[in-house]
Amino acid sequence: MNGFIDCHCHLAAREFLTDIDAVIEQAKKAGLLALVAVAEHSGEFERLIELSDKYTGFVLPCLGVHPVQGNSPQEQRAATLQVGLDFTPRFASTEAQKNEQRKVFIEQIEIAKQLDLPLYCKTSFLCELGDGNVHSRSAGRPTINLLKEQGAKKVLLHAFDGKPSVAMEGVKAGFFFSIPPSIIRSEQKQKLVKQLPLEFMCLETDSPALGPEKQMRNEPKNISISCQYIAQIKGLSVENVMEVTTRNACKLFPKLQKIICR
Repeated sequence: MNGFIDCHCHLAAREFLTDIDAVIEQAKKAGLLALVAVAEHSGEFERLIELSDKYTGFVLPCLGVHPVQGNSPQEQRAATLQVGLDFTPRFASTEAQKNEQRKVFIEQIEIAKQLDLPLYCKTSFLCELGDGNVHSRSAGRPTINLLKEQGAKKVLLHAFDGKPSVAMEGVKAGFFFSIPPSIIRSEQKQKLVKQLPLEFMCLETDSPALGPEKQMRNEPKNISISCQYIAQIKGLSVENVMEVTTRNACKLFPKLQKIICR
C-alpha cells in the first residue's frame, strides 16, 4: 500500500491548538493515509470527535483511558478504577496502587474483547486502551504477561521501552509494536527494531512527543523518519517497510480495514 498510517498521535494536545489544520495538511502531503488520534484524558474526547468529524476517514479517534490522569503536571495522578496504569515511582509507589492499576487494565481488556477492539499499550504499566493501544512504562514484562493471561489478541505496544528479549515474548503472542521517529536518537529503539520481525511492526509518531529532536514538537508528517530508519536497520527498501507496516495497522484496526485496506 502506498502510504503511511500513524498508529499513535495526540492531535488534541495543546501544542496543536493553534495550527491543527496545517498539521493535518502537512500530514497528507507527507503521504499519510490515516491518523489514529489518542486521548490523554477524558477532557480530550470531545476535541478528538470533532477532528474525526472534520477529517472523516483520516483522523480516527482512540478514546481509551490513559493511566496518568490530569490536565496539568500538578493534577496528574495514577489511574484508579474510576480512571487508569503507571508503575513509575511518581505515580505508583506501593503495591496497592499497582494492583489498582492492574484492575483497571483488566477491566479495559475485557471491554476490548467484548467489542472486538484492539488494545493500545505502551509498556511501563502505564496502559491505555480504546481502539487498540497499550501504553506501559517500566513494566514491559508485567504488561505483556498480563495481556497474555487475560487472552488479549489484538494488541499494539506503543513506544515500547523494554528489552528486545521481552518484546519477543509479545511477538510470540502475536502482539504488534509501533516505532516512533525518536528511534534515530534511541539506542534502545534501534536494538528493538533489529530483533523485531517487520511483520510485527507498525509506525507511530506519538506527536507532539518522541520526535527526531529532543524538546522539538513532533508532527505526524515525521512518520517517514521511522520508516526510513527501520529500512536502514533491516536492509530493506522504504517501500517494503511502508507496505508491511501499513498492512499490519490494517490487521489491528477494524476501521482502517474498512476505510483504507480494501
